[in-house]
Amino acid sequence: MKKTVFILCGLLAIAGFLTPPLALAAGLAVALTLGNPYENFSSKASKKLLQWSVVGLGFGMNLAAVWAAGKTGFSLTVCTIFGTLLAGWLIGKVLRIDPETSLLISSGTAICGGSAIAAVGGVLNADKRAMSVSLGTVFVLNAAALFLFPMIGKLLQMEQQDFGLWAAIAIHDTSSVVGAAAKYGDQALEVATSVKMARALWIFPITIGLAFYKRKSTGPVNFPWFILWFLAAAAVCTLFPQGEPFYGWIKFAARRGLTLTLFFIGANLSREAIKSVGIRPLIQGVLLWILISTTTLLAIEWPHIR
Repeated sequence: MKKTVFILCGLLAIAGFLTPPLALAAGLAVALTLGNPYENFSSKASKKLLQWSVVGLGFGMNLAAVWAAGKTGFSLTVCTIFGTLLAGWLIGKVLRIDPETSLLISSGTAICGGSAIAAVGGVLNADKRAMSVSLGTVFVLNAAALFLFPMIGKLLQMEQQDFGLWAAIAIHDTSSVVGAAAKYGDQALEVATSVKMARALWIFPITIGLAFYKRKSTGPVNFPWFILWFLAAAAVCTLFPQGEPFYGWIKFAARRGLTLTLFFIGANLSREAIKSVGIRPLIQGVLLWILISTTTLLAIEWPHIR
C-alpha cells in the first residue's frame, strides 16, 4: 500500500499534477502517515536530483539580457541581499535557531526562494530537516505574497514600475513574483521579471563564498561544481540563443526534477524530526519577510512620499 502511494505521488510530481509546494506537502503527508518505504533511495536521489535541477534552470537565463535589465534597482538589490543575510543571522542567534536552518531561510529570503535554498543546501550538504522546514516556510510566504502584494500595491496606488521592483525584491520565488506582477499590470510584469532574473544570479557568488567559508571554518568541503555548471548553462543560453527550443525542454525537465526532489525531501521527514525543529524557523522567516518587504517598500516609495 505505502509503496503504491509513494510511487503514485512521485509520478504525479513528475507529470506536473503537483506544484512544488504541493509536492513537498505530499511528501510530508506520506512520511507522517504511511512512512517512507524507500527512505535510503529517496535520500540519496534527492541530493543528486537537486543539483541537476539547479543546473537545468541555468538554461533559462540569458546573461546579457539579465545584466541589461538588472541595472534597474541594482543598488537596492545588493543592499537588500546582504542586509537580509545579516538580519537573518541576527534573528537566528536571538531565536537560537540551528545555524544551518537559519542560513537556508535567510538565503531563500535574500535571493530567490526555493532555488537559493536548493543551491545553498547542496553546498552545505544540509540536513533533510533543515531543507524541508526552510522550503516549507518559503512556500507558505510565497502563497501569501501572491495575494497580498497586488492588494497592497493598489491600496497605496503604486506605479507599475515601482510595484514590479518591489515584487522582484520582496517576494521569494520567481513564480510568485511573476504571478503577483502579472495581476498588477504588463509594465510591472516586465520590470519584475527582469530584476528577479538578475537577482537570481546572486546564487553563484553567495554559494561559492559559503563553500570557501565552510572549508576554512570546518575543514574540507565538497566544492559546489554544480553551481559552475549552472553558470555554464546560462552562458550557453546567452551565446547560442538559436538553441532556445531545446533549452525550453531542459528547463521543463529541471522544474519537474525540482518538484520531484521536494517530494523526496518531504518524504524523508518524521514526526520526531519536525518536533525537534519547532516553530522558531517559521517565525524567523516571517520576521525576515516583513523586514525586507517594508524596508524595500519605503525605499521605493520615499521619493513619492516626500
